[in-house]
Amino acid sequence: MNLYRFIEAEKTQQHTLKRACALLEVSRAADYANGADSPSTRQLVDQELTEHIRQAHQGSKGRYGAPRIHAQLRRDGHRHGRKRIARLLRAAGLHGRTPRRFKRTTIADPAAAARADLVRRDFAVDAAASTPAGAGTSPTSRPGRAGCTWPP
Repeated sequence: MNLYRFIEAEKTQQHTLKRACALLEVSRAADYANGADSPSTRQLVDQELTEHIRQAHQGSKGRYGAPRIHAQLRRDGHRHGRKRIARLLRAAGLHGRTPRRFKRTTIADPAAAARADLVRRDFAVDAAASTPAGAGTSPTSRPGRAGCTWPP
């Protein structure tokens, strides 16, 4: 008889692992080591999900990253978090294409002559004619009001 199956049966009947191991004279560490041989439910689901991720990644010709693969899997009926998809992508060694860097193609010649001002713009300001910004633009800024809105 396999002792570890007996211990598992005891655990399902709400008995403690410590007592079952003490009765059978088996260490708890040996029981935990025995349970580590088989993959957990989450690991099995992760393996299955990784295959779906690989298929979606190959379907996009390697272009899609975690956000787009997450959206694709959601459309296909798989409801998992984006961070979990990203973790499994990293674990599988997959990644999406990154956008190209901006490459400046035109370099200005510093020795070139300045362009002529065809519009003849004049930005010179007469100091006497200038008014402060916002002066006279408020309906309450007439003389004697000083920005006050009460009484009308």
